[in-house]
Formats: sequence, C-alpha cells, structure tokens
Amino acid sequence: MNKGNWGLTLTRDALGIARIWAPDLDEISLQIQDRTLPMRKDGDGWFEVRVDGLTHGDTYGFILPDGRHLPDPTSRWQEHSAESASRVADSRTYSWQNPGWTGRPWHEAVIYELHVGTFTEAGTFRAAAERLETLADLGFTAIELMPIAAFQGNRGWGYDGVLAYAPHPAYGTPDDLRHLIDIAHSAGMMVILDVVYNHLGVFGNVLEAYAPKFFSQGASPWGPAPDFSRPQTRSYFIENALYWLTDFRFDGLRFDASDLLVAEGHAWLVDDIADRVRNEIQDRIVHLVVEDARNVPGPLEALDGKPASCRAAWNDDFHHAVHVLTTGEAVGHYSDFADDPCGGLRTALAEGFIYQGQPRASKDGEPSGEPSGHLPPTCFVNFIQNHDQIGNRLKGDRLSALIDERTFKALNAMLYLSPHIPLTFMGEEFATRQSFFFFSDYPPETHEEALKARMKEADNFGGTLYDEDVSVPDPNAPETFHASKIDWRILEEERSLSWQSFMKELLALRRARIWPMLADLPSARGFILPAPDNVIAVNWELGGHVLELRCNLGSKPAEAPPTSGEVFFRLLGEDGDTALPPGATIFASTAGAAKQDQSF
Repeated sequence: MNKGNWGLTLTRDALGIARIWAPDLDEISLQIQDRTLPMRKDGDGWFEVRVDGLTHGDTYGFILPDGRHLPDPTSRWQEHSAESASRVADSRTYSWQNPGWTGRPWHEAVIYELHVGTFTEAGTFRAAAERLETLADLGFTAIELMPIAAFQGNRGWGYDGVLAYAPHPAYGTPDDLRHLIDIAHSAGMMVILDVVYNHLGVFGNVLEAYAPKFFSQGASPWGPAPDFSRPQTRSYFIENALYWLTDFRFDGLRFDASDLLVAEGHAWLVDDIADRVRNEIQDRIVHLVVEDARNVPGPLEALDGKPASCRAAWNDDFHHAVHVLTTGEAVGHYSDFADDPCGGLRTALAEGFIYQGQPRASKDGEPSGEPSGHLPPTCFVNFIQNHDQIGNRLKGDRLSALIDERTFKALNAMLYLSPHIPLTFMGEEFATRQSFFFFSDYPPETHEEALKARMKEADNFGGTLYDEDVSVPDPNAPETFHASKIDWRILEEERSLSWQSFMKELLALRRARIWPMLADLPSARGFILPAPDNVIAVNWELGGHVLELRCNLGSKPAEAPPTSGEVFFRLLGEDGDTALPPGATIFASTAGAAKQDQSF
C-alpha cells in the first residue's frame, strides 16, 4: 500500500489517492460526487483507495461504519464551512505572478500581524491583498497571518482550528489565499503563517471520530492534544508544515505554543519539520519562528555544524516588562515582572530573555529559562503588544489607549530602531485606539461557560483592574466581531496621518541604519549602562559597529549616559543635552555603521 500523504491528493491529471488513518474502524468508504468507493485497510490502520475521473472542485467526504458522512481531516478546501463537504483541490490551477520570488533575509523582517477576518470590512484574503501596498510603502517587509485553518463557525481568532490543511472558508478559496501571498511578494513582502499544532479545537474536531489514538490521554487547556509519540500524528503535522510552505509559497511559519510539541523519547516536532524544510525547500529562504514559554536558546543555536532549527522566538518577556513599566498593571501574567520592570526591560533589550534561570513566582519558585545573552538580537521577535495582549483584556483595549502618546511614541522608536526583529499588530501603524476583542462562533449551549472562561483569562491581562460592573462583550455576539474590524475611515484624520509619517520615518531609518549592522552579523553583544530609574541605556556591539539607545520612560527629566556615536534619531530633547525629558529617545551609532543603503 502507498505510504504517501494524508487525505485525498492528486497524483496526476484526474487521478488521485485517498488515504486516512483510522486504526479502530473496520471500514470506511470514500464518497466523491455521486460515487461511493470502499477503501482497503492495511495492518497499520491506514485506509486507501485509488480514484480516477477527479476534477478540481469535486465534493467528497468519508462514510464511517455508523453511517456518518464526515469531511476529510486533511481537506485542502471546504465547500462552505468546516462541517460541510470537502472539495478536491488542484494547486496547479493557480498561475503565480512571482514564480521567481526567493524571499528576504531575516534581518530585514519588519512584521505586521493581522487577522484576516477583521483586517478589512469584507474580511477576506482578496480584500486584505488590496491593502498590502500601503503597508509596504510604510516600510513593513512581512505580514504574519493569525491562524487560518478551518474552524467551526464563521468568526474566531483561529486558534481552535479543526481542519489544519483547509483555509477557513469564510476568508475565501485556496486560490484567494495564493493571490494574497502573490500580491505580497509583488510588494516585496514576506508572508508568515501562524500554525497551531499543540491542540485542535473542541468543536467540529472530526479527527476524534476517525482516530481517537491520534490524541494523547490528557488534553491541553484549549482542546484535544495530539500524541506526538505516534508517527501518524507526527506525519499529519510535518506534512502540513511542508504543505503551507510549498503549495502556497509561504515564507515562514510561526509555531504557537511550540514547547508543547513534545513526546518523551522523540525529537521535538519543530526539529523534524526544520530538517524536512532544509532538505526539501532549497530554492528560496524559509523562516521558522517559535512561541516557546520555556525561554530556552536551543532552537535558535547552531550546534555541531547543524544549523539552528528556528530563526527566532517571540519574546513575551520584552512585552510584559514594557506593559508593567508603562501602565503599572502587575496582575496575572505581569506579576512576574512587577519587582523591577525597568531592569527587566534593560535585560530584554541587551540579552533577549529576562528570565534566564531565576526563580519564578508563577512557577512556585522554580527556575525559569536559560541564558540567552550570547544569541544575536535577531533571534528575538519583540512587540509592544500583539493579538493576545490586546484581545484577552475585557475591553480589548490597546496600549495606545492606556498610556500617554509621548510614551507610546518612545516605545515605538525603541521597538523599530533596536536590533531585534520588530512586530506590530494591525492598526498600530496609525496608533488606533480601537478595541480588538476575543470573538467566537461557538454552539449556543456553551455560551455561559465561554463567558466564564473570558473572565478568567482576562484576569491574566489586567481584567481585575476594572470595576465589577464592567460589561463583558459577549465573544459569541456578531457585534463583538464587527467591533473588532479595523476602522479605516480614520486613516486620513490628522492624528493618523501624523503617526503614519512617524512610522515611515522609523522604518526608513531601520532600513538605512540598522539593517547594514545586522547583515551577516559575525558577533553581537548587548551591554546595560548604569542609569537612573526609568531610564534605558543600552549599547550593542554588532560586528564592527556600536548601536546606542537612551530613553527616558519616566515622568520627570533624568540624566542618561552620553552617547559616543553619531546621533541619527532624536525624539524630544536637545543636541548635546544628557538630561532627557520624559519620552525622550536617542539612537546613535559608530561612524560608518549605516552609510550603505540596503533597500530591497
């Protein structure tokens, strides 16, 4: 029997093979259009049938022994929803406009995170594509899509996907997604996809009907957890990663909660994916990024002549220190950073992780993290906020609505001109104060439990700071979803135009001044300089160059160590004045550190 991919795949024109792993079932049939084809089972629990007469768009599904008709758990295209029939998808139907695109080097990444359903009023791949040229003009070089794998219902963040291979039908067809990626490449932008392999959604999870053994005995906090000790489970996700990168030409993947992609006695799943990517995609650059709560440098290190598995890790530590320092909130996830948020921010800027082996209160005093100061700064994706830290608040309020504009400007300057990889959440390019909520389309019977879960999660993101009688937006209400859609009507208002101009200035400076320091970086080290409370003074040795940051995030003027290089950016304050007013931010570099133009 063929040992190829999961699901129904086309082998050549009009011919295909349908394969599914269902070790506990005695029989399965393939229903395709008006044909019913019995499938043959082998000793490992795989069912297979060869099919002829296939046409792009044909509807199909599988029939279980109890008579249920279910979609393909590796469907590439759903007819209407995650619960509807699957459709035969032939990726060859799309004609790429940019077949020669080979990607961009990682040090040029300036990432814009967006949610397809709320990025535009239409909430589709094609509508999103229409706005990419504007982002590229501002200086963004990459977009990162929140998860797009099909989930039950129409509205959601995407972290409860149940069909890992099918683009969510409400966003458009697979070719619509290819069009979005193609347009991004035309604008010189990479496209990164957020993938969720640590769990599947609770609602509409058909894999549990086919193969209960696909999952472990326990469950994650968010849904059924895959059993990564099983080769069939591992192949499902490894093939999925290669599928997005090859069939859609994504430039990279961001692995959600990657620290959970483990099984005792087996390689970390991301290591296996990285090996396959290196072996099978050699004609263009691919970037793998992790979200990893362990704060470990291993995935980012090249060891024994083997390249690092991943390009970078999301650095929540940076965000948490920024949030505590500028808002004073110190509950939930922020409590670990309450003692010395300014010192923590300095460490995050100079060394990456804040927790590098220290006892952590939220972990009952157990040590957390490992040293990371030896890693180059491009190994860390920093952000002032992202979908998590905004949407998990009861009011969905952004940092731009919580702190004064002067401080928010200073934070943006720090984010984009530091040598780490910057990420922003949609709307921040014009400093919108519009809320972004958690929203869903769950079955009505789960309504009460869903509200309780929102309250509990909000406690970790400042929810307890609100009055007890604060109204909680109902995640399941369509109004909550629509209220989260970006309001582009304010784009031409004076404040929005001013912010866009500021962002364009920062990103032009990053391109001209910072990129040349990071290209082919032979070595890098960060140093914290003594400074008063709330003053950030950090120098980076980047190869033969020195980059210097001075920033006053306090409410009073404060002295900062002088810079020795050429000042190329100053926000507030006067030349030669070491007494920085509140919000003042200075970046300087050694002579010649950024005289080259590294434009794309």
